[in-house]
Amino acid sequence: MNSKPNAQHLEGPPTQAVILAGGRGTRLGSLTDTMPKPMVSFHGRPFLEYLIEMLRDQGFTRLVLLLGYLPEPIQSHFGDGSQLGIEIEYSVTDVENDTGLRLKLAMPMLDPVFLMLYCDNYWPMRMDEMWQQFRHAGIPAMITAYSNDDSFTKDNLAVDDNGYVTMYDKTRTVEGLQGVDIGFALLDRSVIQDLPDGNVSFEAETYSKLAGDGRLQAFLTHHRYYSVGNLDRLSVTEEFLTRRPTVLLDRDGVLNQKMPQARYVTSWSEWQWLPGSQEALSLLNQAGYRTIIISNQPGVARGAMTQNNLDEIHKRMLRDAQFAGGRIDGAYYCTHDWDEGCWCRKPNPGMLFQAQREHHLDLSRTIFFGDDERDGLAAKSAGCPWVQITKGNSLLSATTKLLAQDHQLGHQPS
Repeated sequence: MNSKPNAQHLEGPPTQAVILAGGRGTRLGSLTDTMPKPMVSFHGRPFLEYLIEMLRDQGFTRLVLLLGYLPEPIQSHFGDGSQLGIEIEYSVTDVENDTGLRLKLAMPMLDPVFLMLYCDNYWPMRMDEMWQQFRHAGIPAMITAYSNDDSFTKDNLAVDDNGYVTMYDKTRTVEGLQGVDIGFALLDRSVIQDLPDGNVSFEAETYSKLAGDGRLQAFLTHHRYYSVGNLDRLSVTEEFLTRRPTVLLDRDGVLNQKMPQARYVTSWSEWQWLPGSQEALSLLNQAGYRTIIISNQPGVARGAMTQNNLDEIHKRMLRDAQFAGGRIDGAYYCTHDWDEGCWCRKPNPGMLFQAQREHHLDLSRTIFFGDDERDGLAAKSAGCPWVQITKGNSLLSATTKLLAQDHQLGHQPS
C-alpha cells in the first residue's frame, strides 16, 4: 500500500467514475432474461442513464463501465457517451467474474483516484463534500453510508463518531451494526492493486481489512437511496424518478406574518397571510408543484399553545389555501424546545429528511423557501437549495422567478 494516498497530490476531485455493471441481476427475475439490470426502464429511460447524467452534473468527465452479463444493450445505447456529454470506455469480462476480479482486470484503465459505484443504486451525490472529507482524512478508501435510522434495509456496517468504519459485514449478521453501504466509494488505485489474485468479492476482501486497520471512512447521509436491485424497490424508484417538482416552505415569515420574538401564532384569529402568499401557492399548484411546510413551532413545548391549537391553525390554513387555488401537500412541525436536543428542530435537517423519505424527494432538486438563517442551515445540511424570503423578495416574487426560470429551461409540470 502506498504510504501517502494519491488524493493528497490532487488539486481537485477526481473526474473518473467506474461503474460495476456486470452481474446477472437474478433478484429481478424474468426482467433480466433479455436485458441487463441497469437497462431496466423508468419513464422511458434506462436506470443507468439517470446515474450517468447525475455523475456528469457532479463534474465527472470520464466513465469506465465494467460489464459482463449482456453487455451489448448497454454499449449500443450509450456508445462513446458523447450524446450525454461524457466520455465512456468499457471493460467487458466474463459474466462469472466477481467484483474484485472485474476491477483488477480494469486496472490499466483506472486513474490514481476514482469514484467507484454500482449500477443499481441512485443517490443524489454531494461530491464536493465527499471529496473534502476524503482528502482531509488521508485514507485510501471512503464509502457512502446511509444512516438507515428508518430501518429501510438491513445494516451492514458501523461508523464511529469520527467517521471511521469500525465494522463491515457483507453478511449483515454481526450485532452492533448501524448504517448501510450504498455503493458510492472514493478509492485510491492502490486498493485495487492490493487485491489478491483470483475471483474475489471486492467488498468482502477489502472493506473489513481496511476497517480493521483504521483506514476506511464513511460519508454519512440521511437521504434515502433508490434501487433497481430487486423487484420490491422498483415502485418507489419509479416514483422517485418521476421528479415531480416540489418546494419546501417555512411557515411564519413566508406564508403568514411572523409574530414578535418569543411570541407565536397561537390561534387562527392571530393568523395574517402575507401579501401575495396565497397567490404564490396558487401559481405553484397550477405549475404542478407540490408544496410542503417545514416549520419550528416551539410554542407547544413552551405552553403558549396546545397541539390542538396548532392542528386547528393548520386546518384553517389548508382551507384558505385551497379556496385561493393553492394546495399544501404536507406539513412537518417540530414542537420541541431548543434545549431538547431533537433532530427535527431547524437548523437540524430532520424534518427535511422525513419529508424526503415520505414523499420520495430528490432534495438536490427541491428548493426550500425560508426567511430565517436556520432555514438556510437546515437546507445546507440536507443538500437542498435555499432561497431566502425577505421584505424585498416575498414568496410571490420568489415563486414568479422560479416559474420564469422553469419556462426558460423548458420544464413541464408533471
